[in-house]
Amino acid sequence: MEVRAKKALGQHFLTDLSIAQRIADALLVKEGVTMPALEVGPGMGVLTQYLLKRPEVDLRMVEIDTESVNYLLVHFPQVQGKLLEADFLKLKLERFFPEEFCVIGNFPYNISSQIFFKVIESRDIVPECVGMIQREVAIRIAEPPGSREYGILSVLLQAWYDVEYLFTVSE
Repeated sequence: MEVRAKKALGQHFLTDLSIAQRIADALLVKEGVTMPALEVGPGMGVLTQYLLKRPEVDLRMVEIDTESVNYLLVHFPQVQGKLLEADFLKLKLERFFPEEFCVIGNFPYNISSQIFFKVIESRDIVPECVGMIQREVAIRIAEPPGSREYGILSVLLQAWYDVEYLFTVSE
């Protein structure tokens, strides 16, 4: 069973396992606490497999692509009941997460900014967000005030979160 990346969904599948591990490790969970986390766009589960290995992470996933959902259910049977086939941008997050949860993912390029705006809307219950995004977007988000790249997304994210550019991934 193979999943084809769909340009219309902005899909870009992560294949480098060491990068997936680094992204999963970037999610900080307080010691002795189990934190719900929502993976946006798990695709074929490259990042998912590392998140599932973390006992302190109560992982749930949202995936819009039926092909990817079917793939995940076959290859990761433990996600049954934790995988929602839906559009993240249309979810009422508080319905699924009445308390704090983290957002993580290899975000689809064409909606990465909208994902961050949705996280900001739920900032009272989303203490942390870790995402792999286009380099240009990451630079813009992390730029300090007064920089040429500093914009509305930078302003809003930096007002509510400590923003950190972690690393660059080559093509």
